[in-house]
Amino acid sequence: MTDARGKARPNGEAPARHTPGTPCWVSLMVHGLETTEEFYGALFGWEFRPGPEQLGPYVRALLDGREVAGMGVLPPDRDLPIAWTPYFASDDVDRTADVVRSCGGTIGVGPLDAADAGRLAIGSDPCGAVFGVWQASAAPGTAVSGVPGTPAWNELATFESTNTAKFYETVFGYDEEPVVSADLDYVTLHLDGRPVAGVHGLGNALPRDRGPHWTTYFTVPDTDEAVTRLRHLGGHVLTPAHEGPRGRTALVTDPEGARFALLQTPG
Repeated sequence: MTDARGKARPNGEAPARHTPGTPCWVSLMVHGLETTEEFYGALFGWEFRPGPEQLGPYVRALLDGREVAGMGVLPPDRDLPIAWTPYFASDDVDRTADVVRSCGGTIGVGPLDAADAGRLAIGSDPCGAVFGVWQASAAPGTAVSGVPGTPAWNELATFESTNTAKFYETVFGYDEEPVVSADLDYVTLHLDGRPVAGVHGLGNALPRDRGPHWTTYFTVPDTDEAVTRLRHLGGHVLTPAHEGPRGRTALVTDPEGARFALLQTPG
């Protein structure tokens, strides 16, 4: 995760307003908020405080008093998956929502105000992957990065990368860097010359029970130790810990089935 100038914030400095298109927040909607807080609190050391409740009960997760992520209760009248949703910064969420629609995506929630913190929308790309758009006011978004328990990367699993990447490029102004390989369909999305997200085309290997979806990677000091702790807390392992392009990674779920990845970066 990067701030408006694309620099990491390992010491927890408060962020400036994010450059439009920057991944700036992640949020999870679940059925059981209290048990979910207990799970992630024990896994990442998060503490929680109440947040805006436009979509129902909602809390912000904190590390050393700095905001890291959000969690809410899944509204019964909203057709949203139990999943971590990345939010991308915008200077005008209403205008971004219009661009999403004009490019074949949909807006399922909003745009609406989140108290005095900012303005948001939740939409999906033409293949159905859900993402959020955040226009900051009082709260620019994730306030610390580069330390255990913080979001480190967001990656989209979809059918194919080329057309999907074009959608996000049009909406958020990214540049793309495709992987030149006959065996890997992957595009890295760049903003101001820095990688901010990935698009992985899986074709028929995309899980049928999940469809196109974003996965958030959270930094941990030791992936294998974090996997062991996750199992004890009631989570499940989808892909065992292995060496990947960004470090030692494991794909996991929380007890309600929300997918995310654990990432131990080299060094």
